[in-house]
Amino acid sequence: MLWMSSLQAAPPQPWVMQDTAGKTHQLSDYKGLWVVVNYWAPWCPPCLEEMPELVAFYDEQRLKNVMVLGVAVQYKTERSVTDFAEDMLISYPIILGDAQKKALPQPEVLPTTYIYKPDGQLYKVKRGAISKRWLEQLLKEAASASDSANNTNAKRR
Repeated sequence: MLWMSSLQAAPPQPWVMQDTAGKTHQLSDYKGLWVVVNYWAPWCPPCLEEMPELVAFYDEQRLKNVMVLGVAVQYKTERSVTDFAEDMLISYPIILGDAQKKALPQPEVLPTTYIYKPDGQLYKVKRGAISKRWLEQLLKEAASASDSANNTNAKRR
């Protein structure tokens, strides 16, 4: 993990971000979906290691109940990010964090991933690299916990 000083720890609530294709993304757009927001930088080795995992996860889950957004920070040029995303075959939207109209606070550690529940509530913050398997397990556990809570509530009625 790479530590950075004097940076804020969490993205703004509610956030609005524009991707490299010009599309605007906000959390409310994805009601009913799990939203994975991954902050990364082109110079960050753990960020680069996790990218193929995120791409595989997104490609497998995007037609189900998941959205992945990559937020690039601390890059040299916008073109360097778009070229990098093309080279890495990144299929999910990439946001240029440093170029947003409203500044985005950046996490203290890169990579950092924010996972939002389908109701828009922040579910988990993971500092450090993630894997496809870790994300799949997290969603499986969340679904299991949700099913247990629903069954408990049904029994109380």
